Amino acid sequence: MGGTVRAVSSSGEYTFTKPNRSSITLLAGIGVEGDVHAGVTVKHRSRVAKDPTQPNLRQVHLIHEELFAEVGGKGFRVAPGELGENITTSGIDLLGLPVGTLLRFGDQAVVEVTGLRNPCGQIDGFQNGLLKEVVGRDEDGNVVRKAGIMGVVRKGGVVRPGDAIEVELPAEPHRPLDRV
Repeated sequence: MGGTVRAVSSSGEYTFTKPNRSSITLLAGIGVEGDVHAGVTVKHRSRVAKDPTQPNLRQVHLIHEELFAEVGGKGFRVAPGELGENITTSGIDLLGLPVGTLLRFGDQAVVEVTGLRNPCGQIDGFQNGLLKEVVGRDEDGNVVRKAGIMGVVRKGGVVRPGDAIEVELPAEPHRPLDRV
């Protein structure tokens, strides 16, 4: 099971969207070099306000390119990096991966999946109405988050558009993703 990196993005400032880059460098235990969310402890503003000593389980944000086509069918135009992700993927059901899955990028970098991104109201600030397309409910009334997954860097390395992504599932029993 695998896929492809479609785009990589980073920003050294707290901005909702992140500019695309020709490459990003992942640093083990830290995140994306030069990105505002890199660090051993939490960097997202809401989490820092609660407890700045929490471990950073959101070092790398990944979104599947297929989401852009899905919301595009409802009139929204979204391109890689515009929802704040660091890595845009293709060909992997990111939302269906269990906690602890390892994603290997090219021949170097490894990211361990920690959970789901919990989308916030800034998404509606980007495009009004988009939040309800990336957060909804299933037929049983359970919340469904579709705005990507989060992970921590286990092994550093350079990631570029076009890199292959290899998926290594953890030992069973698998734990489904929850928000982090």
